[in-house]
Amino acid sequence: MKRPPVQLRCVVVDVVVNADADADESRNRRPDRPNHDMFGFQRLDAYRCAVQFLPLATALAKRAPRGYASLSDQLRRAALSVPLNIAEGSGKTEHDAARFYTIARGSALECAAILDALEALGVVDTEGLYASRELLERVVSMLTKLRRV
Repeated sequence: MKRPPVQLRCVVVDVVVNADADADESRNRRPDRPNHDMFGFQRLDAYRCAVQFLPLATALAKRAPRGYASLSDQLRRAALSVPLNIAEGSGKTEHDAARFYTIARGSALECAAILDALEALGVVDTEGLYASRELLERVVSMLTKLRRV
């Protein structure tokens, strides 16, 4: 069966640009305030710490012994889940935000458990995990408070 040809309509829209308003806006941007053009979640310390943890998690995942690819993959996915859920939760209502912060907190705790497993397997020593654990501790603490707001 042959289909009839589809007709497309083109709509032309004239856009008026207010150059004065754009100039005022760029003049009002202050280089001494780097957070001015950020999304709300990017201002959250929990988000920033979670993002700082990502390269540490990736480096640790690469050090997992042969045969533990699933552990490496799980660490990468859990580490990425933390900032993504914080970002998504920040744009939701209070009730929904608490749910996303709870998920992010669970992923951070999962990362901490994976670090324990890597330590038990002899992949890294306690000193090698200090910075990672410190960041995760901060993230979990802040997310615990955020979900109660």
